[in-house]
Amino acid sequence: MRRISIIGLSLVLAGSVLVAGCTKGDSDATTSTGASQHLELNLTSGEPASLDPAKAFDGNSMEVVNNLFEGLMRFDKNHQPKLATAKKIEKSKDGLTYTFTLQDNAKWSNGEPVTAKDFEVAWKRVMDPKTASNASLLMNPIKNAKAYYEGKAKAEDVGVQAKDEKTLVVELEQPTPYFEQLIAYTPFSPVYSKGIENKKNPFGEAKEYISNGPFKMKSWKHDNRIVAVKNEEYRDAKKVKLAQIDWGMTKDRATLYQQYKAGEIDYLDSTSIPPDLQGKEIEKGEAKVSDGGGLDFYRFNVKEKPFNNAKIRKAFALAIDRQTIVNKIVQGQQQIALAYVSPGTMTKSGDFRKDDKQAYIKDDDVQSAKKLLKEGMKEEGITKLPKVEILFSQDEKNKKVAEAIQEMWHKHLKAKVTLKAQEAKVFLNNRNRGNFMIARSSFLPDYNDPYNYLESFQTNHPMNQTGWSDKEYDSILNGAYKAKSEARRMELLHRAEKVLMDQMPVIPLYYYNNIVMKKPEVQGVMSHPTGPRDYRFTEIKG
Repeated sequence: MRRISIIGLSLVLAGSVLVAGCTKGDSDATTSTGASQHLELNLTSGEPASLDPAKAFDGNSMEVVNNLFEGLMRFDKNHQPKLATAKKIEKSKDGLTYTFTLQDNAKWSNGEPVTAKDFEVAWKRVMDPKTASNASLLMNPIKNAKAYYEGKAKAEDVGVQAKDEKTLVVELEQPTPYFEQLIAYTPFSPVYSKGIENKKNPFGEAKEYISNGPFKMKSWKHDNRIVAVKNEEYRDAKKVKLAQIDWGMTKDRATLYQQYKAGEIDYLDSTSIPPDLQGKEIEKGEAKVSDGGGLDFYRFNVKEKPFNNAKIRKAFALAIDRQTIVNKIVQGQQQIALAYVSPGTMTKSGDFRKDDKQAYIKDDDVQSAKKLLKEGMKEEGITKLPKVEILFSQDEKNKKVAEAIQEMWHKHLKAKVTLKAQEAKVFLNNRNRGNFMIARSSFLPDYNDPYNYLESFQTNHPMNQTGWSDKEYDSILNGAYKAKSEARRMELLHRAEKVLMDQMPVIPLYYYNNIVMKKPEVQGVMSHPTGPRDYRFTEIKG
C-alpha cells in the first residue's frame, strides 16, 4: 500500500515520514574522517501508530520498522528485491512454490538465530483475524491466506511452513509475478517468536524490543523520541556505518526547517519543508527532485448525501484546479493526477500510465462540473447542496490545499465547505470508521504494480474506506488477478481504472515525487519509489 492503501501504501499513507531532528545526541562513534555517525530524523505525524511489523502500515511506523527488521528480501540501490535474510530461493516450474533457505549468520539482536519458524509465525500473525492487521491483504497471494483471515481456514492450512530451522516453504494460490517485490516489504519481516508468546503488546516498549535488522531499539520516549543504535548481531553489520539514529516527533514544519538551516538537522523531505518555501529551495538547487510513486487524493464517503450520487462526486472532482495547487501550494514540480495509477508504475509491458494515455478526467473543467452537479441534484431531488466538510490530519500543507479546494468549490459550485483538522491518530481512526464526508488521503504503493493501486477499492477491502461497492469493478479486478497472460491482465486493469474514474469515489489530486534537502556529508540514504527509506548504507562523511 504504500504503502500503504504504502501504501497503499495502499497505503494508503495517511501519515508521511520526514527526516529531521532537534540536536545531536550522545553518540561519539566516528569514521576515519572524524565524522560522528549519528543521524537525526523525524516522524512528521508524531508517535508511530505501531512498531509491530504486523501492524506497521503507515509511513511513520514503516520508516522505523524497515530499519529495525529485515525480511527474506530487501531492496537494493536500484530498487530491486535482493536476497537478505534468505541466502537462496528455489522456485517450482509452475511458479506456485517458493523454498527459501536462511542465511547461516542471521541473528536476532539478542544473539539468538533467526529461524524459519520466526517467519512462519510472523506471516501468520499478519493473516490472523485476531491481529486485525491492515497489511493482511498483502498476504493474499499465499495459499489460504485470505481464507484464514476471513475465518474460513485454519492456520495450519496456510501455505507457509517451516520445514526445518533454516528452510521456509511458501505455496501460492497462483503464479504472482511481483511476489519477490512483495516480500521485501515490512509486513513480511520475521518476529522473535519466543518473545511474543502470551504478550498483549510485545512491540510497545523499548525494553523487550527484539529485532533482526541493521539497527536495534535503544530507547523509546513516547510522543517524543525513538533512539536506535547499530545492531552488532546483524548479518551484514560490517557494512553499517551509522552508530545511532534518532527519530524525533516534531510536527511543525517551520521549526524543522529552521533547525536544518541552523545545522541541527541532517535531512529533510517534502513533508518537512514549509510549502511556501519548497519551490524556492528547488529553484536554488538546495532541494533535489526525483521520481516517486503514489499520489495525494481525497476520498468520498459515498454513504453521506449528496455524495451517494456519482455525478455529484464527479462534479466536485472536475471543479478543482490541480495545476494551481501544485504550482502555488505544494510547489514540488509534481504532475497533476487525472487518473489514479501513477506514472512509473511498471509492468512487463512497460509503464502502465504510458500504456494508456487517456486522462479520465480534466483539470479545472468548471463547465462540465456545473452540468454534472445540476443533473446529479435533479436525480437526488434536491435544490440546495448540504454543508460539506473536508477532514484532514493536522499539517500546514494539508490545510492550505484544503483551503484552496474549499474556495474553488464555493466559487464554482456554490458549496458551503467547512474544514476540520485532527491529530493524526484521531484522523485515521475517524477515516477508518467512515466518520467523514470527504477525507484527505494518500497512497504509497507496496509493490510496483498497477494492481496494488486498484485493489484498495474492491468491495469490503479494508483500505477502501469510502463505502463504495461496484460489482463490475470487483469482477474486472478478479479477472485481472487470475489472468493467464500479461496482455489480458493489463487490458483488465485499464478497464478497472476507467470504472473507478467514472464512478469517482476518490478525487486524484497530484502524483508524488521525491523532494530532498540534505547536508552534503550525509550519503547513502536509499529512497525507493515503493516502501520506506533504508539507512543501512548511510554514512556521514566529514
